[in-house]
Amino acid sequence: MNGSKPGEALPKCGVVAVVGRPNVGKSTLVNRLVGQKICIVSPMPQTTRNRISGVCSRPGAQVILLDTPGIHRPKHRMNTSMVQTAVASLSEIDLVYFVVEVPGLGPGDRHVLSLLRPDGPPVFLVVNKIDRAAKPSILPLIDEASKAFPFAEIFPVSARDGDNVEPLIEATLPRLPDGPPLFPDDQPTDQPERFLAAELIREQICLRTHQEVPHEAAVRIESWKEREDGLVSIEATILVEKENQKAIIIGREGALLKSMATAARLEIEKLLACRVFLKVWVRAEPGWREDAALLRSLGLG
Repeated sequence: MNGSKPGEALPKCGVVAVVGRPNVGKSTLVNRLVGQKICIVSPMPQTTRNRISGVCSRPGAQVILLDTPGIHRPKHRMNTSMVQTAVASLSEIDLVYFVVEVPGLGPGDRHVLSLLRPDGPPVFLVVNKIDRAAKPSILPLIDEASKAFPFAEIFPVSARDGDNVEPLIEATLPRLPDGPPLFPDDQPTDQPERFLAAELIREQICLRTHQEVPHEAAVRIESWKEREDGLVSIEATILVEKENQKAIIIGREGALLKSMATAARLEIEKLLACRVFLKVWVRAEPGWREDAALLRSLGLG
């Protein structure tokens, strides 16, 4: 029994993989479609490391959006796992959003495109960041991409501003299979709060440090206690590869670490809708990106 009355449209529920090379705005698009921040965003490529499911609920339909790590050439065990996660998602879905940006398809875009099958699930071309591009440059990109792959639909959008995002979802819904929702309407993601809190701390590292530091840093939640007065007490460790990276994150007299922790705490309070006490340590752990056991503990193995 599906619960629908005679003559009533069946509910729809399906999975959409959001794929593309690093830094084309996949996480920003997922956040926009979900209606709140579930994926961290920074100008740094390869910010997303895990496959995160965002839940976009509409009357009579639910879209499960898989925000995948950017597909790139991996250099470490961690990056290899990230790419494997992204590629594996292509075998479990009903539709694909292939996200690119102006001015055109580069080698990274073409590599991702080579992983998509014309006889597989429908693929929508999503040309993102149109708010930053001159309009005459968008049509040549669409023409170039259309010659490279038979896209089911094409949508120029601005994930940051929300331009043309709702039509993207409206075109998606009819292509979903019939089925009941997998999540409650008020649940925006499948990820636990601990994971999201760790990501919000890592986001501050991405925003406030440069060069190799964000790529070589990870965050582990060590303790999570919910007190009777409603305050959540969180202790976390930032792992880096080198001692000098530890010094960079801590900053002069601890100033940078303090400011990052404060900004992360404010974001976590928005997420949890309660007061948060956050304490963060930094530890150098050489070679952590090649440590299979440690990567598994971080959900990256």
